[in-house]
Amino acid sequence: MEASALQFFIVSVFAAGFGIAIAAVGCGLGQGMGLKAAVEGIARNPESSGKVTVTMLIGLAMIESLCIYALVVSLILIYAHPQASAIAALFAH
Repeated sequence: MEASALQFFIVSVFAAGFGIAIAAVGCGLGQGMGLKAAVEGIARNPESSGKVTVTMLIGLAMIESLCIYALVVSLILIYAHPQASAIAALFAH
């Protein structure tokens, strides 16, 4: 039981790490593309900078929330798993 609990914990940590890495890369790419499009739009029509800026900030906040959701799922994978007591007993020795 102890070996399988430790193996489950190791797999959960790797899955959490890869999940947050993929989410961070995806959010970074999405934010970069959104910012590029907003700057191009403002460069073409400087009078619309107020509306474009507000819309861009709302969009960037929505994109960033996806990365925060991935972080929450990763933390759940690490800290809230069914064999937590077995793993805690394993590290106590």
